Amino acid sequence: MSTPLRLMAVHAHPDDESSKGAATLARYAAEGVDVLVVTCTGGERGDILNPAVDRPEVRADLARVRASEMAAAAAVLGVRQRFLGFVDSGLPADGAELPADAFARLPLAVAAAPLVALVREFRPQVIVSYDPSGGYPHPDHLLTHRVTRHAFDAAADPVAYPGNGPAWAAAKLYYLVSFSRSWFRALHDATRAAGLPSAMAEVLRELPEDLPEPRVTTRVECARYFATRDRALRAHTTQVDPAHPFFAHSREIERMAWPTEDYELAQARVPVSLPEDDLFAGLR
Repeated sequence: MSTPLRLMAVHAHPDDESSKGAATLARYAAEGVDVLVVTCTGGERGDILNPAVDRPEVRADLARVRASEMAAAAAVLGVRQRFLGFVDSGLPADGAELPADAFARLPLAVAAAPLVALVREFRPQVIVSYDPSGGYPHPDHLLTHRVTRHAFDAAADPVAYPGNGPAWAAAKLYYLVSFSRSWFRALHDATRAAGLPSAMAEVLRELPEDLPEPRVTTRVECARYFATRDRALRAHTTQVDPAHPFFAHSREIERMAWPTEDYELAQARVPVSLPEDDLFAGLR
């Protein structure tokens, strides 16, 4: 009997799982992989980005609202989800201190402890999270990278974190590669070639000229799940404005121009052959 495949995706806030790698999660879940999304914080200090729901009663109950949105998105993707229970740090102004209860103020060993326990409980072969940049420089994203990196190693060490369950060594750790210049350029060019106006032109103008191209080792074909990704993202009603330019481009053009979600293999405990087209390459 083959070993059931398990995939863990570690994110900072509710909605991150739907804006980064969501079609991959939906594909693997549909194929029978046990997928667990781990959300470090509750997103309590996030802005409300959808004017249609920016109301006092929503702001007053944002933690509960965002948890409800997370449950709805997980159902759309067909995945399980767990909160680690930390408090959103918010995005402080330059020079401002983080709130006293902020996730990003915690020592690494403390912040990683519940994730180590969850890795040992869930026993994933593959873990996915952010690269050292966090995807963008939000303090919670930066710490989520460090926590995931630390937990990948510590969960496998039988001496580390005694009392957090028996050691488990996940086989592979990946970093998400999201929204590279090449991705925006490919969609822009394909949209213009189809004779349609492109909302990507403004994005390309705003990207720094010296933005490095990410290292991509693994491209997961998941175009048929882009609609599922979009439904999951829209489930985060407070965080997603339906008028956002992300929803403006043709999904059919996207499927043709860039049918994959992309990853960097950060560490492997099994032999690998790059490039890959499957996060579970070498494990099936």
